[in-house]
Amino acid sequence: MNAKLLAIIAIVLWAGSAAFVGFKFISGTTLTATDGRAAIVLEHAERDFILTEMRGFLVAVQEVISAANKNDMDSIKKTSHRVGMAEVAGVAPETMLKLPMAFKQLGMSTHEGFDEIGLAAEIGPDAVLDALDANLSKCIACHESYRLTTADQK
Repeated sequence: MNAKLLAIIAIVLWAGSAAFVGFKFISGTTLTATDGRAAIVLEHAERDFILTEMRGFLVAVQEVISAANKNDMDSIKKTSHRVGMAEVAGVAPETMLKLPMAFKQLGMSTHEGFDEIGLAAEIGPDAVLDALDANLSKCIACHESYRLTTADQK
């Protein structure tokens, strides 16, 4: 086999691999659930990680509302930063490949929304609650569209 043919085969294999990874990055690993939502198939640890992150969002919502009621803007900034974009770095690349693009976009947008809530604390409690209201609509959209499952739960 000559070097030119070997180079062509290598390029074709590389392009095929890149296309597959790109496809997985966009489509993720999903099935249609019995309730019509997209079921994202994950390993148990991956599912637990994402559910823990979602519970963190819910805890942050409660803390933001409580702090807004007390006009405690410093607590709102701290809480919002904790679950904002600073938290995104903890997601493993192999997990990201399993998540469909729209789910990733909602997740990133929700983290960004918490950063916006922190910025709204500079204005006051009404601005915070407006930003929180907008961010919660992303949570609702996600939960209406997706569920997390594992291979043994399909």
